[in-house]
Amino acid sequence: MTESSRGEGPSAWSRRGFLLTAAALAAGSQVVIQGRAEAADELPGFPEEVDLYRSAYRNWDGEITAVGLWACAPGDADQVVQVVNWARQQGWTVRARGSSHGWSPLTIPEGTEADAPVLLVDTVPGLTGLSLESTAPAAVRAGTGVTLETLLGFLEDRGLGLTATPAPGDLTLGGALAIDAHGTAVPADGESRLPGHTYGSLSNLVLSLTAVVWDADSDAYVLRTFGRDDPDCAALLTHLGRALITEVVLRAGANTNLRCVSRTDIPAAELFAAPGGDSAGRTFASFLDEAGRAEAIWFAFTEFPWLKVWSVTPTKPLTSRRVTSPYNYPFSDNVPTVVADLAGRIVSDAAWYLAPVLGNAQFTAAAVGLTATLSADIWGPSKNTLLYIKPTTLRVTANGYAVHTSRAEVQRVVAEFTAFYRELLTTYAARGSYPVNGSVEIRVTGLDEPSDADSTDARAPLLSALRPRADHPEWDTAVWLDVLTLPGTADAAAFYRELERFLLTTYDGGHALTRVEWSKGWAYTDEAAWSDQEVIGSAVPASFDDGVGPDWEQTAGVLDRLDPHRVYDNAFLRQLFP
Repeated sequence: MTESSRGEGPSAWSRRGFLLTAAALAAGSQVVIQGRAEAADELPGFPEEVDLYRSAYRNWDGEITAVGLWACAPGDADQVVQVVNWARQQGWTVRARGSSHGWSPLTIPEGTEADAPVLLVDTVPGLTGLSLESTAPAAVRAGTGVTLETLLGFLEDRGLGLTATPAPGDLTLGGALAIDAHGTAVPADGESRLPGHTYGSLSNLVLSLTAVVWDADSDAYVLRTFGRDDPDCAALLTHLGRALITEVVLRAGANTNLRCVSRTDIPAAELFAAPGGDSAGRTFASFLDEAGRAEAIWFAFTEFPWLKVWSVTPTKPLTSRRVTSPYNYPFSDNVPTVVADLAGRIVSDAAWYLAPVLGNAQFTAAAVGLTATLSADIWGPSKNTLLYIKPTTLRVTANGYAVHTSRAEVQRVVAEFTAFYRELLTTYAARGSYPVNGSVEIRVTGLDEPSDADSTDARAPLLSALRPRADHPEWDTAVWLDVLTLPGTADAAAFYRELERFLLTTYDGGHALTRVEWSKGWAYTDEAAWSDQEVIGSAVPASFDDGVGPDWEQTAGVLDRLDPHRVYDNAFLRQLFP
């Protein structure tokens, strides 16, 4: 939000104004300007059969935008190959685009101009094939433009599902795999992994993938399929936008019915208590032991988190409400009046001091909404309880990290982080600064154990934040930590920087390890994310070096060999992969 836009006054940020802005964000990349006629001069020789247009780009929270970029919608993988070869010949770069539901500049960095030689390749119109590849064991062939909701629905209709998945159903499969998207799940006490399932990221379910890569013999980019046992495939499973995948074959397993119970009655001091303290036993780790699947959403300046606990429950409990579709928290998916009014006032008037009021309003909306909508205890097929975020929810910015640790140390990590966060938030507030007006979100997953793919000689995704460390086999779990706030909030970057420094120094590879969450904010200076060159150039690469597997430079070398002309590139990726 610029100073000039703030100058429009509070009336511009009525609830209606705030929701209209949210609707515009939800529309995002769907807003296009047709422009084939002018392409002959600006894009000579572009494949005639491929739809071409001028397009707006907007990421999830609207902090990275571009207007008037050229975009295209290939109808199939062969047309993608034509587009990529055209780009190579013309000296352009290609950026695959799905739903643009991300925060980081992996697609395009802020400041990308309309006349930049950048071509957006929209995957949703043409790369959406779905077919069952096999049934015993199960595998599904999917185009990378298919959304997770569509994929999960396809699986559900065939008695199949996943252990965990990201909450937004609008994510495209290609986008999810590019950044090792995850849900929240570890084995409960006594639980064993079912065939075809993983407690790691979606990337760990890939059996094979088809990518557009350079072929020296052909002197062109071509389609090539990589099996999970191929060393090159390991670099492509989570590629951060340094590759273009058109299709994958994914492992899947028998679907399960899940019960999701929400609670707002456990104080943060108890839920996040240090191990061995005076807690009555209702700790975050205790719920993991009991059910294996838990998420805490702790609104700023409140004392009671919203805790969601999923458990595998074959038959419907008497007290549960059966759900036959996803998105069962309408008070969260559609911004309540009081929350919209407060968020609008905070942004339009720079009234950051209202953060405690907004935090309590969000908590109240959740606590009351759970009861009013009968959604505190729901049960149904996995998709219907795992997907719960729509594009109409409150758009916030977020940082993100995964802390590798042992299962026994999860509560320690949660306690240490939340104690530091609370203390830091209090320190800022004492000097009149309120950098957080959203929430802390905590999830826990297993790692990307390649054996979960049930594929001979499968390799771990080399750039996944969940790639196991060979030098620390005791680390079998990752604690995911995110802090959310409204875009443009004063002092947010400085606050995030202090949190990041705490994580990087506390979990530095000794008893635990911090890795960044690719799709979120990280590498903070006091002014901005993705700007700390020490984190980008040193801390991030070092977190993947276990002395055994390919290190960062070796992995980058594979991506360079598959794309020596750096057709899949942007200014930010050149910092990550010089």
